[in-house]
Amino acid sequence: MSKKLNISALIVIVISTFGCAASEDIGVRKGLCSNTWYSLVEKQLNTGDGRGHGPDMGSLEWRSVVEFKLGTRGDSEIPALDTDQWCDYIDTHYIRQRT
Repeated sequence: MSKKLNISALIVIVISTFGCAASEDIGVRKGLCSNTWYSLVEKQLNTGDGRGHGPDMGSLEWRSVVEFKLGTRGDSEIPALDTDQWCDYIDTHYIRQRT
């Protein structure tokens, strides 16, 4: 009985470890939502007013301006602004297509 319990506990630990690791990366590529990526987006869309004024890159206000510039504000398919999935979606559907 003790051997079965130990094996069962080991199986649960292994499944939990791999399950959690996999779920963190679903749908999100590494390197997005970084200063480098924000700069790439900024070069393509220019969220400022041309006089050096504009939202801080990566902020929620900046992300909202990005959506405005792309004409996608309010689109229900776009993930929430405060998620890494948002960066992945914008990159996949708009930024990569322009480079």
